[in-house]
Parts: sequence; C-alpha cells; structure tokens
Amino acid sequence: MKVSKIFGIHAVQSALEYSPEKIQQAWVDNQRQDQRLKSLLDELRGLGIEPELADRKKLDRFTEGKNHQGIVVSVSMPSELTEAHLKDALPLISGMPLFLVLDHVQDPHNLGACLRSADATGVHGIIVTKDNAVGITPTVCKVASGAAETVPVYQVTNLARTLRWLKEQGVWVVGAAGGAAQDVYAVDLNMPLALVVGAEEKGLRRLTQDQCDLLVKLPMLGQVESLNLSVATGVLLYEVLRQRLQ
Repeated sequence: MKVSKIFGIHAVQSALEYSPEKIQQAWVDNQRQDQRLKSLLDELRGLGIEPELADRKKLDRFTEGKNHQGIVVSVSMPSELTEAHLKDALPLISGMPLFLVLDHVQDPHNLGACLRSADATGVHGIIVTKDNAVGITPTVCKVASGAAETVPVYQVTNLARTLRWLKEQGVWVVGAAGGAAQDVYAVDLNMPLALVVGAEEKGLRRLTQDQCDLLVKLPMLGQVESLNLSVATGVLLYEVLRQRLQ
C-alpha cells in the first residue's frame, strides 16, 4: 500500500470528507490555535487519530517547504488501476460510457484539475499513459479536492492498443486538436465516448490521432493559440454533458 503525505487545510478537509478511512497519522503546528485548524483536529480525533504536535521546521521538512497551513496528514493513496481493471469496469457501466483520455500529460496540477472536472461531468474514468506521464501523487490529490477518490484512474502501457479496444466495444474516440476541421459545438457527442486530450504544449501524438474516429477543436477568437490543458478539458467535458442533458 502506497502512503503519502498531504497538507493544507483544504486538502485535509477533503480527505476527511471523501476518504477518512485512509488517513493514518496527523501532525499539527504547535504554535497555531485558529478555529479552522481546531475543527479539523476535532474531526481527526473523532476518527481515533490523535494529531502529533510538531514545530514548523518539521512540517516544512515534510512538505519540502510548501505552504502546509500548519497541518499534515499521511494517507494511503488511491489504488493505481490497470488496463485489466478498465476491461472489467466497462461492461458494468450503466448508461452511456464517458472516459477522459490524457495522452502523456505530465503536470500534476493539470491531472488534479481534470479529475475535478471529470467528477463534475460524470466521467466514468480517466485513462493515462503509464510512462512519461503523471500518476496519482499527493499534489494531484490536493488539487483534485476529493475527486481522486471518486474518479478511477487507469494507467495503460499502450494507449493506441487501449483506444483500439475501446472502439471494438462500441466507444467512439474523439480527439481534441487545434488543427481539427470541426468545432466541438458542431459535432454530435451524445454517444459512448472517449475524449482524448494531448499533453501540455505538444498536444496529441500522431499515433494517438490516428486512433481517433474524429478530431474536434475549440473556437479561439482572441490572440492566444490555445487554452490551458485542464481549462480546455473542462470546456470539452461540459459540452458533452450539455448535449447529454438535452
């Protein structure tokens, strides 16, 4: 079982809300007495966890100098799922499947933000590459604010093979690419869907594009060439949701 430390009032509150059973130990700044921290300590004690008083230097060491707001907890991390888990999960989905596929995304903040959008829009799972990509880390969990516990993340070794398998199961594979001919708003996405988004700056790899049934883009009316990856992903997912709710 992989154990990592998360920190900060918001991140610890999310852990208490979504996965209290995974919290193993806690440390708190012995100089802080504010109410927000006190309420977290009360919740931890309610779980039978007595926070250990620590000086700021120790907490800084735990968090490599990042802003911990006086509290650090150790948690068992969400399970890392594989292609085999994905194949088991797909037949059990009730309704129309929706997957988000991230092609070699490496920024943990982007993955965390994508997890939040995925949770909000009913995504059944995120598929990521095992190599040259970020997995579930403490930073991802912190940014995801609980969504790392609610949205499965499947790590696959061969993304092209996984996309081919999804298509064989009746799932349409739609890639987001700035050079696509069609705007996302002009395409019917109300179908079993795997939405594929490329890595920061580089976009979709050619091998990945070749597996897509079609490519779509977001209209860009200003001077910038592209949106932040997680922002674009959120827009795309909400367009899928809008169409499904019509």
